[in-house]
Amino acid sequence: MAKRLIPTFNRILIEKITAPAKTNTGILLPESSSKLNSGKVIAVGPGSRTSDGKLIPVSVKEGDTVLLPEYGGSEFKLEDKTYHLYREDDILGTLHD
Repeated sequence: MAKRLIPTFNRILIEKITAPAKTNTGILLPESSSKLNSGKVIAVGPGSRTSDGKLIPVSVKEGDTVLLPEYGGSEFKLEDKTYHLYREDDILGTLHD
């Protein structure tokens, strides 16, 4: 049975995107060449609440590619995959093609 984590409040579950080690033509890339720290949104919480109880929904959705800070988030493993949990405030932006 596969487990599924649903974040609470304004937390976002991210699977980090790793840069390819090789180009399409077979050229090996050094590890430091990829400075972009990005990830794919796997799940989002319902959002946070204002002082009067009104729900403020999360601004990203499942499947979005987001730009992440260099440090932060909580790393954990779930069924042999590594995920990161961030608060919505930590997400720097959304990446679009």
